[in-house]
Amino acid sequence: MELDWLEDFLALVEFAHFSRAAEKRNISQPAFSRRIRMLESWVGAPLFDRDTHRISLTVAGEQWRPVAEDLLRRAYLGRERAQDAAAAHGATVRFASTHALSVTFFPEWLERTEAEHHLGLAVSLATDSMAGCEQKMLQGEAHFLLCHHHPSAPVSFRPNYFRSVDIGRDLLVPASAPRPDGRGPLYALPGTMADPLPHLTYAQVSGMGRILAANLALDGPSAWLAPAFTAHMATVLAMMTRAGRGVSWLPMSLVGGDLEAGALVRAGGPEWDVPIAIRLYRPRARQSEAAERFWSVVKAMHDAGPAA
Repeated sequence: MELDWLEDFLALVEFAHFSRAAEKRNISQPAFSRRIRMLESWVGAPLFDRDTHRISLTVAGEQWRPVAEDLLRRAYLGRERAQDAAAAHGATVRFASTHALSVTFFPEWLERTEAEHHLGLAVSLATDSMAGCEQKMLQGEAHFLLCHHHPSAPVSFRPNYFRSVDIGRDLLVPASAPRPDGRGPLYALPGTMADPLPHLTYAQVSGMGRILAANLALDGPSAWLAPAFTAHMATVLAMMTRAGRGVSWLPMSLVGGDLEAGALVRAGGPEWDVPIAIRLYRPRARQSEAAERFWSVVKAMHDAGPAA
């Protein structure tokens, strides 16, 4: 078996389409299809159901998926550790973070953690959508993932392969530009089915989009909201909200200053808020010495008391 076969398999899982997956892997479709068949021959079972228009995993494929993800992640982590040993220096601790937290939370949290525990770390940070960050973790490109979390919108990490701790709290609040006279929001919740509010919402690849969609679904149909603009970055939605384009749910960590200054106002009361955690994920497999040292500090801080 070759590592390329695992990456091919996961690409086909992601795109559910042979030609698009082959394009992502930068090989021809016939060559890509041959490699998938070779993997299935090696596993000894068909991994994909090809009888429908959209490619889907078979029962065997569902069983193989977490194994493939773990094998690929361990291979890349093992390569990194070997390279670190050869270079005779500690590895850089690599973080993947969603866009909003990379700006509002990560810098201060990292500085405080390093200062309190006298850590001297080499750190790299990659920012992406939640879906992009998940892929970085699954492919072994990051030691840690920093993201928002809510129980109604679980991530795609299986608990037998990943661990996590909550290291902070945040709040999704409905926000609007103020009215010209300054008396309340330009768009006030709730809207009506006859006159729905323009909704500035998150793309499906966004973690906060998953959280918000799950919570709005729990509260009933959102016929009182009319999608007016979609983006995967909270910072973009905040800009559009300030411009008076509609109502959006934004993290307090990002727009707390705007609310205090009056550039934004609440579009609804506290009953519309969505409390969320700030969570740090890591693989269960042992990582580099520097990453393990950092994890031991974070875990000790978490065990000592509730998240700040």
